Amino acid sequence: MQLPLVLFDLDNTLVDRQGTLADWAAEFTAQNGLEDEDQANVLAMVSERAYPSTFEAIRARYRLPVSTAKLWHTYCTDIVALVSCQARVLDGLEELRAAGWRVGVATNGAADIQRAKLRATGISERVDGVFVSEEADARKPQTRHFALAAARCGTVLGDSGWMVGDNPVNDIGGGRSAGLRTIWIGNGRSWPPDDPGPDHVVPHARAAIDLLLLHSVDHTRTAA
Repeated sequence: MQLPLVLFDLDNTLVDRQGTLADWAAEFTAQNGLEDEDQANVLAMVSERAYPSTFEAIRARYRLPVSTAKLWHTYCTDIVALVSCQARVLDGLEELRAAGWRVGVATNGAADIQRAKLRATGISERVDGVFVSEEADARKPQTRHFALAAARCGTVLGDSGWMVGDNPVNDIGGGRSAGLRTIWIGNGRSWPPDDPGPDHVVPHARAAIDLLLLHSVDHTRTAA
């Protein structure tokens, strides 16, 4: 019997990326002698997703006397120092695995920064596998992304799989298209009215983990 699979998004699901970025942007503008009003612009440039090319654009816009490679390396180092994962979420990942789940991370982004965040927070030690989009040019919401994430966990997509994330298109729409049941991390937002809804809506990752643990208990009782 195939073990149940759950894939978690990383940013704004397992970790608070937006809060971390806000702290980073404040430090970045101060360290580089930029004006206070530049902070919002810098934050906007990295808000959706950051790559070395993003820092080439920042370097050019503000005429910074630092190479793009140096800016990117410093960004990765600074973000890793700022990012964290709540202890109750880390404990929950271990609880899921102890309950018989295959647990993975499926995230878009640059491989070096995403994997650095996973190591720094302790998440990588508590999951069966990780797939970052840059590693094989397969981005959510593409089904191939989810299939590769499942493979990293030593399994395949199936009826017992779940996707947990905060992005309605990449995580929920993509997960649904890949045949996964879905849990949306609302983070205080309302679900877009014109989009097909997820299977469940919860306020944060720990609530999603508790729901999955309850689901595994109910499934065991039904099977018995």
